[in-house]
Amino acid sequence: MSPVPSSRSAEAAARAAAQGVEADLSIELPGREPVGARVYGQRAKGEVAPLVLHFHGGTFVCGGLDNGRNVARLLAGAGAVVVSLAYPLAPQSPFPEPIEVGYAALEWLYKQRTKLGGKGSQVYLAGEEAGGNLAAAVALIARDRAHPPIAGQILLSPMLDPCAGTASLRNATSDATECRWASGWEKYLSCPSNAMHPYAVPSGSLRLSALAPALVLVGADDAMHDEAMTFANRLRAAGIEVTSSVLPSASNWPKALYDTENTGCVACEAAVQQHFREFFSATTPPPPTADHPS
Repeated sequence: MSPVPSSRSAEAAARAAAQGVEADLSIELPGREPVGARVYGQRAKGEVAPLVLHFHGGTFVCGGLDNGRNVARLLAGAGAVVVSLAYPLAPQSPFPEPIEVGYAALEWLYKQRTKLGGKGSQVYLAGEEAGGNLAAAVALIARDRAHPPIAGQILLSPMLDPCAGTASLRNATSDATECRWASGWEKYLSCPSNAMHPYAVPSGSLRLSALAPALVLVGADDAMHDEAMTFANRLRAAGIEVTSSVLPSASNWPKALYDTENTGCVACEAAVQQHFREFFSATTPPPPTADHPS
């Protein structure tokens, strides 16, 4: 089957957003293989919705569009139109390929923002676990390349520490000799020197200023708890507006975020969705008021 051209992909995504259906797309990117995506959410005619580029979890080496369903549906339920990306996986596609594909998809999404989200729609990045890393990295790239403008980054249990040495991760793995997160990092980075690159490890960046506002959510017994909260504090120290929260009812995180059986996430769905709504509201500028002659 031949890939759907970019313009036709945008039209299909817009139809899905208008009809409130979940639809798979194939997006053509300049100089790259087409990338798969799935659109979620419904935009009412005449209204404006936040537009979210979403990256699923899976330790950089596994996962797909089905694994992104839980979070994408929660974002859509909070009023957003979501395009969830089937980014390339390591070890076949190690750093920097996934984030370059992600940035190209962001550029595509920004060009289609009016068609998908409505006039004045703002663009967000979101991801869980490894997808949270990619969302944070693409936010850095957008800042450094001065385009496109990002309204916010939503990071759920982001995977940010390649040393895999935090207390929360050790507690989650019970000091097991095999750690899937460490294995995922090894395959994604492909060589030790990449661990020094801020796009590979956003939490290690020495320059976090001028980034989009961030929402950082973790679970109480979350393996990513410590590294996510550390990153949230570093963003605050750099002058970035950050909302962070530990959800006590979130069990089995981060796996529950991308578990296709949706076990362990049900109890906290309402709280997560409320955080999304509040974040969208806080980062959306009020509509301009018409100037009336005196």
